Amino acid sequence: MATVYVATDLRLERRIALKVMHAHLSDDSAFQSRFIQEARAAARLADPHVVNVFDQGQDGELAYLVMEYLPGITLRELLKEQKRLSIPQTITIMDAVLSGLAAAHRAGIVHRDVKPENVLLAEDGRIKIGDFGLARATTANTATGAQLLGTIAYLAPELVTRGTADARSDIYALGIMLYEMLVGEQPYKGEQPMQIAFQHATEQVPRPSARNSSVPEQLDELVLWATEKSPEERPVDAQEMLDRLRDIERELDVKPMVTAALVAPRGPSADTGSVTRILTGPTAAAEPITAPPAPLDNATVLRRRVSHRKARGTFLMALVLLLAVLAGGVGWWFGSGPGSLVAVPQVAGMTYDAAAAALKADGFVPIQRDENSVDVAAGTVIETKPGKGERLDQGAKVRVIVSSGPASHELPALGGKSESEVRAALADANLAVDDQAEEYFSPEAVRDMVLNVRITPRDGAKAFGCAAGCTVHEADRATVQVSLGALPDVIGQQEQKAVKTLSDAGLKVSDNRPSEWSDDVKKGSVIRHSEREGGGLWRPDDVITLTVSKGPQPVEVPTVDGMNLSDAMDALTKAGLKPTTAVPKGLWGLFTANETTPKAGKTVDRGSEVRVGASVS
Repeated sequence: MATVYVATDLRLERRIALKVMHAHLSDDSAFQSRFIQEARAAARLADPHVVNVFDQGQDGELAYLVMEYLPGITLRELLKEQKRLSIPQTITIMDAVLSGLAAAHRAGIVHRDVKPENVLLAEDGRIKIGDFGLARATTANTATGAQLLGTIAYLAPELVTRGTADARSDIYALGIMLYEMLVGEQPYKGEQPMQIAFQHATEQVPRPSARNSSVPEQLDELVLWATEKSPEERPVDAQEMLDRLRDIERELDVKPMVTAALVAPRGPSADTGSVTRILTGPTAAAEPITAPPAPLDNATVLRRRVSHRKARGTFLMALVLLLAVLAGGVGWWFGSGPGSLVAVPQVAGMTYDAAAAALKADGFVPIQRDENSVDVAAGTVIETKPGKGERLDQGAKVRVIVSSGPASHELPALGGKSESEVRAALADANLAVDDQAEEYFSPEAVRDMVLNVRITPRDGAKAFGCAAGCTVHEADRATVQVSLGALPDVIGQQEQKAVKTLSDAGLKVSDNRPSEWSDDVKKGSVIRHSEREGGGLWRPDDVITLTVSKGPQPVEVPTVDGMNLSDAMDALTKAGLKPTTAVPKGLWGLFTANETTPKAGKTVDRGSEVRVGASVS
């Protein structure tokens, strides 16, 4: 929504960053408000890990912010160059970002757009979080429909399903960012934002160590804690997550590299052409230089010549003896020795090493050949060629066929396709596909569109989604997840009609239906329905609870006997009733109210007509 320039503050003679709103957005009051809100949100934060905002103003139709200038790169650029960060680098960056975000949460501010593009790594080693353009107070936390803001890859499940955000939504985005720093890629991928959003709402973020075995268990658990689908199970704010990170720093004996620069200086003074310099260990010491050998004296040369002659004589003697032994052994070899035919032993079901040892013991030369197999575990011998029992000369080569497990297949992106297309692709990969698809109500996808395919590996590993494509192995189990379209809208419908509509859609409507007074929804109609237990998308057979309107709350007819007729009419109107009288309005001040119909003290529906009797004052 804006362009950022490097500029010079002429009064204070310093470099600053000048953020100027795009001219075509100047007429949009919502963007103007959001732009000014960024200035106010960031200006309220006094923390070394938050980009400072010095000023905000407007020049004609152009709104602008004056901010601290930080020469360097973003975390996104560092990830592109290095792909995966080391543990000390990751802890350094997370410690700084959590410190800045904790200050924001203490001030009641939710950032709402935490991502690597908004983490700045300065050349002097400072790490700051910026771009509070989507920040809001925690009391104003709703964004629905087309107003949903933030980068889809870092959106918390509650933002996808309910459109609400608080400090725990920032924690979820931090968890995704921490996973990306440790693994080198985001946990969820998809060709369409809807596919990624669906995975955020239904999938559990995997452990980083599954993709990077060097990740310690403590950081695994921190990622899983921060990315829980239910906000109640995450850290309440950035300070709680920062406290746990610092405990981890002590457990791993890893301290943030506070003074070390993550970014190489830019400009002609830099000694390399690289934009980013990755921290490395000390340079290895050079190998020692070996001095040339000293020349040999004549005595040494003479002794070596004599030794060579003795060795040559010994060799000739040994050769004669060897020929004699060979001559005697030829007859033994072809008679009863290894030259006779031997049966190939049974080695199926063994490991290759055990099978090779058995074959060698019988005088064969084993040769390993790998072959895919669904029935035989990887690393286990399937058979030999020639097969068991066949008689061969000793020294013959025997091929040992070893299972390499089920064959692997690369599946394309499956989300957004029809169910028949997806089932055909799964059948081609020789997967075990569940006959019954899992059905979900999705506001983003049309009916019968495939939302995701859940793959359960046959070896018992954790199941994973394949909406954006994945690698599978034959005999893995696949479950197709299909959209039923949007959940039927029953708000405002008469109770029994709403029950039938939801029941026809496959949902179970709870018999417990609380009721409330409502001035807006007529009696017997639905005011709202409950959230799905456990969050995520609604599914057939889920139990849904309806809240039914009791209509406007009844009121008691107030006592107006003896009051001036004009005052009595006002009192009845303020009570929510419609007073009438036979006296013309212009003469109300000359009359005194007496008996009302219905009588005072009786309870009637709000808006009911009350007739007022009157007598001359």
